Amino acid sequence: MKINNLKHIFFDLDHTLWDFDKNSALTFDKIFKLHNVNVDIKSFLNVYEPINLNYWRLYRNEEIEKENLRYGRLKDSFDELSFKIDDELIYLLSEEYIVHLTTFNHLFDGTIEILEYLQSKYELHIITNGFDEAQYKKMRSSQITHYFKTVTNAELAGVKKPNPIIFDYALKAAKAKPNESIMIGDSLEADVLGALNVGYDAIFFNYRNDEVEPHIKQVKELSQLKMYL
Repeated sequence: MKINNLKHIFFDLDHTLWDFDKNSALTFDKIFKLHNVNVDIKSFLNVYEPINLNYWRLYRNEEIEKENLRYGRLKDSFDELSFKIDDELIYLLSEEYIVHLTTFNHLFDGTIEILEYLQSKYELHIITNGFDEAQYKKMRSSQITHYFKTVTNAELAGVKKPNPIIFDYALKAAKAKPNESIMIGDSLEADVLGALNVGYDAIFFNYRNDEVEPHIKQVKELSQLKMYL
């Protein structure tokens, strides 16, 4: 079951190590209270989360810019709830969301333990589609920056996962070869298939318990990575 000949492990950040859903919910609760947006937070999150995932798919596929993502996901969520709010406040909330999101630092269960376990055996790296200004702050606030030799984000590479260019960029930054590298992330398309297409090995962090093809390596908790690594 163990994978041999690996030297480099590349992690996704959001939804893999950094608990995006929990931190995002806390952020919305905070900024809604700050600006007296009287919407039920649970109802909002129920409509926002799938809308946000769709906007990220569009962003990943180069179909929208990040400004469209930040505004559109909020606008569509408020519209879905028939909640009246003016554009000026939506733009303000979209900016404040980014500012406050990085002040929360919840990680998935077992993150520190698995990074401690792996750090002595491999060189660890990050490949993320997240925004440059936010990702470093997330890592610093959750105190995981020191585990990683390199951090590659979409704005540095000029493209987003699953584009092979970002995986090649990360390899060059890490001075690594594809056949001695593995990618771990929560997106089957962006992380797993993207990495496999470039020659990395890959493990799907399937915390949502999605159905996947049997040949795909997967874990449902980070501690289970010890089966492979």
